[in-house]
Amino acid sequence: MTSQAGFVQPSRFAVWLVSLFTPAEETESILGDLLEEFSHLASKSGIAFARSWYSRQTVKTIAHLTGAGLRAAPWLIAAVVAGGFLLNWFLSGLPVQAIGAVLDRYRVYEHHPDAYIFWLKNGMLIGLVVIATLVGGIAATAAKGREMTAAVALGVFRGAFGAAGSLMNFASTGDDGFLWTLPWVFAFSVATIGGGVIVRTLRSTATTRPSAT
Repeated sequence: MTSQAGFVQPSRFAVWLVSLFTPAEETESILGDLLEEFSHLASKSGIAFARSWYSRQTVKTIAHLTGAGLRAAPWLIAAVVAGGFLLNWFLSGLPVQAIGAVLDRYRVYEHHPDAYIFWLKNGMLIGLVVIATLVGGIAATAAKGREMTAAVALGVFRGAFGAAGSLMNFASTGDDGFLWTLPWVFAFSVATIGGGVIVRTLRSTATTRPSAT
């Protein structure tokens, strides 16, 4: 079993997640420690047990690193979250304006009213996902070195704010249509974090890329 465990690696996805949240200068050290313990557990308790442990440790490590990032720079993260939230609010009207202008230009409403409503609604939602990704990337760029902490904080704040708004509207009006916005609220949060992932990945790639000689 020892020989077999030596050729087994933890999930690439789990390794990638840990590397996203780990400070650049500590990435090699943290991943090395996790791999060492993984190899030990694989030889002692089996590969399935070791992979299960690595998955649990991935979640714990990400939570710890995110909390550490918040404690290390609370004012920076707060400023980035506030700025990102305001920027998203400022840009949120652009999709419906742009799509509405195109649909009106071709007089879609007169000829295909159902298509007009469909594209206006769904195009707006897709546009908001794109904006959330962009804002998440901007927030991560502003929080250099703590990209994922900023993106996660902004995504969670946006999700909590949006979900609270939907639930309050449902409670006050009784219209369950507001509850159907919750999946999109979740999508906006995920897209915000995705923007941070893109920025962190690009920066990590640029850092590890060998310089031309």
